[in-house]
Amino acid sequence: MIGMQYKVILPEDYDMGIIRKRVQVHGHKTNGIQGLNFKAYLMTEAAKNGNLYNSYAPLYLWNSSEGMNNFIFKGFYDNILNSFGWQHINIGIPYFVNLEKDFHQSRYAVEYAGNISETKSLIDTRFQTGHSLVKNAGKSLGDLLIYNPDKWGYSQFSFYQEKPEIEFAGNLRVYEVLHLSQ
Repeated sequence: MIGMQYKVILPEDYDMGIIRKRVQVHGHKTNGIQGLNFKAYLMTEAAKNGNLYNSYAPLYLWNSSEGMNNFIFKGFYDNILNSFGWQHINIGIPYFVNLEKDFHQSRYAVEYAGNISETKSLIDTRFQTGHSLVKNAGKSLGDLLIYNPDKWGYSQFSFYQEKPEIEFAGNLRVYEVLHLSQ
């Protein structure tokens, strides 16, 4: 499996209704795409849910590199290039993936971003997650942690149907899930 995300940072006065409409009209096109475990169409709005900026930040979990390669190099990703210009794609390896049967009902996602500190051994590495900052973490419909050893960073995502109750921290981001493709 491979995790993939690009984050398009948008101006503070950007009409996020444009993103909502884009996903409403085109989101279904990735339903059932070859090799895709899921695509979560994620969005943040400035001054909502503790977010500092507007963004469109789709998160993908690929079952193999073949599906991801087809997406990037066979025209799908050209839609992003044509709409938002050149974007850096973050790639990572799933450390764990736990998706409940009701995962498709997710309406919010919480991302906790962390770093893997330099050490003499990675045996028994402990990853800090955002669970301690979410009061209703037990209602999660899905959890995954994706790490990138090239940058020694990781992101842990939890998905919720109801808006999570959060103790905000600088390394925590709350997204609205506009659509889930599987």
